[in-house]
Amino acid sequence: MPPISKASRFFSLADQREVALCQAINRSVQFRPIRGYFRLASRLGDGWFWYAVILLLPILEPDRGLPFALLMTFTGLTCTLTYKALKHQLIRERPFISFPAIDCATPPLDRYSFPSGHTLHAVCFQTMLFAITPALAWAILPFTLSVAASRVVLGLHYPTDVMAGALIGGSMGWASLEIFSHWLA
Repeated sequence: MPPISKASRFFSLADQREVALCQAINRSVQFRPIRGYFRLASRLGDGWFWYAVILLLPILEPDRGLPFALLMTFTGLTCTLTYKALKHQLIRERPFISFPAIDCATPPLDRYSFPSGHTLHAVCFQTMLFAITPALAWAILPFTLSVAASRVVLGLHYPTDVMAGALIGGSMGWASLEIFSHWLA
């Protein structure tokens, strides 16, 4: 039998502490239209919404929208590599797998839970949008919050997965802006 890693022990303890909250959130949103709203937010958060925003940036911000759209694309690809590496290394099962009482309301894109890639991307892009077009960023903020909430509501993530995704995504968006700000001028 292989030894249990420190990450596995940590997640096992965290899972036990978070399961009641996950179950409460998951069960509290059983009203079909609300659950449908979160399914839609999750589906758009798969990337479709962000692809549209990136494609519209050169039109909405003619002066610097194109380089910013390219930076968002590059940063988004970096986010994808980061969260996939973390999920592969840390291996935290999704709540609905570990606790069958939690209803999985939509199929996941991959097997593991930590961190939330949807939230990571949403917060990364949200952070970046505040730098170039605050008015658009404020308009998109409810969508970003809906994507993050949808991950727990739909039984796909623990709250700490979402918090970690937000922290990593916000940091990556901010770091990308800091490193490449001269390119956007």
